[in-house]
Amino acid sequence: MIESTPVRTGRPDACASAPPPHPRPDGQDRYTISEVSAWTGLTAHTLRWYERIGLMPHVDRSHTGQRRFTNRDLDWLTFVGKLRLTGMPVADMVRYAELVREGEHTFEERQELLESTRRDVRARIAELQDTLAVLDYKIDFYAGARRAPERTT
Repeated sequence: MIESTPVRTGRPDACASAPPPHPRPDGQDRYTISEVSAWTGLTAHTLRWYERIGLMPHVDRSHTGQRRFTNRDLDWLTFVGKLRLTGMPVADMVRYAELVREGEHTFEERQELLESTRRDVRARIAELQDTLAVLDYKIDFYAGARRAPERTT
């Protein structure tokens, strides 16, 4: 579900970090929905919803019909969590998941979707930096006002 081979651009990715370690090694990675819920912080309801809307399709099932997630699923959920933090709409996340399933010929469309999201994130960061500057100004103002000697009347 998640691309496993990054495309190299020749420049280091300052924001890239290794995914969290898996609880079990590959080959022994069959997790119940409650284990995935505990590991990701997502509720079982959310995991089922992700599956229903196509954001988490093709979850393996045991012979009794119980969901069995893999390390690859955990990696995908970690990535989806990052997309959620960007503010990407769920419909765009689902579209991205569809494009991943369609194969490598969708790289350009996936890139465009991620670049659009990156523009939105950068705009939000700029707004937050401006807001932080206002807060810093006010904090410095009040700190300076407290240090000023009291005036005598």
